[in-house]
Amino acid sequence: MAAARDVLGWGPPVGRFTTVIPQTEKEAFYAVTPHPSNARAIPAEGDVDPGLSPPPIGRALLAPSWFAAVMGTGIVANAAVTLPRSFPGLLVAATVVWSGAGLLLVVLTVGYVWQRALRLHAADPVHAQFFGAPAVALLTVGAGALRLGQPVIGARAALEVDWALWSLGTALGLATACTVPYLMVTRHRFAPDAAFGGWLMPVVPPLVSATTGALLVPHTPAGQARLALLLGCYAMFGLGLVAVLLVLAMVYSRLVHHDAPTGAMVPTVWIGLGALGQIVTGLGTLATATPSALPMSYAHGAEVVALLCGVGVWGFAMLWLALAAALTVREFRAGLPFAVTWWSFIFPLGACVTGTGALAARTGSQIFVWVAVVLYALLVAAWVVVACRSLRHAAAHAGRPERRA
Repeated sequence: MAAARDVLGWGPPVGRFTTVIPQTEKEAFYAVTPHPSNARAIPAEGDVDPGLSPPPIGRALLAPSWFAAVMGTGIVANAAVTLPRSFPGLLVAATVVWSGAGLLLVVLTVGYVWQRALRLHAADPVHAQFFGAPAVALLTVGAGALRLGQPVIGARAALEVDWALWSLGTALGLATACTVPYLMVTRHRFAPDAAFGGWLMPVVPPLVSATTGALLVPHTPAGQARLALLLGCYAMFGLGLVAVLLVLAMVYSRLVHHDAPTGAMVPTVWIGLGALGQIVTGLGTLATATPSALPMSYAHGAEVVALLCGVGVWGFAMLWLALAAALTVREFRAGLPFAVTWWSFIFPLGACVTGTGALAARTGSQIFVWVAVVLYALLVAAWVVVACRSLRHAAAHAGRPERRA
């Protein structure tokens, strides 16, 4: 039960680790678990007992994976802006959803900081992967402020909010992209079938920083400051691109060399779709921002790359979408219980919508236009289902009586 409790988003109680005699430097790391992580012990609804509570919190720990709810809610709002077809009331509804994402971000941030569980989660080989979620949540809400928040808080305030959240999210994302792989190499232990979609979470934030940072390039003073921001975004895009491709190869190898994923691990396969969709989106936004800081010869080159490479990566994303959907349908037929990993359906699908919308705007192709619209409809439907299940899950656990250890 302790292993199963770890990944739903409620961390292991303090002081309940099994005592082990360290044999290697990895095992000597504080609070190291006695068995390799197989990344499959993701619990379902009802498996978590928040009554097994560590002092002084009085309930199970909130894990960073819950920030995926902010990511998913924010992308529903942002994708509405990039949609190549407009519908009555869509932007108003998107603004309301963005406001909800911002409020949820504040609540989760306060809750997570208050419990002081950072070192505990860093020691866990599965929880540590989701440290990328808070960074992407900050970046997503910040981009929503620039795109949707101006009528609500004013243009200047929206820009300042975006700058603040982008700066904080970028710093946190870069720290995660460097620190988590280091912990994986030096501290954590993994079984041969440990690779799962969650391994993409630490390396995706730089991609999101590049994409959302490109939106700020036109708002940066012309000259060296604007050039530095654009080149920095390209550098972060390259960092995330290569890292994502490496991890995707490991995840695909795990899928074909070991048993098919089951239970609440299945939704994490969709994170690969999110990474690919973010690559396509990033290529488009960077190409749009390039003319304001670089000579037109480079701007034309960026346009070519955004179109040709974007379409190529989009094609692979459709393959990954088909694979993820088939595995999900297979598991739903067997009975897929609710877990926090259900939020892995939402942001990836939203990134696919923004990437498809970027290609539609660049090419004028009606195929991309209607694919983006259909995917957005599926995104909204999935978000409603997952949000309702999450609220019901939270209400059920909040109503449980506490039991002292």
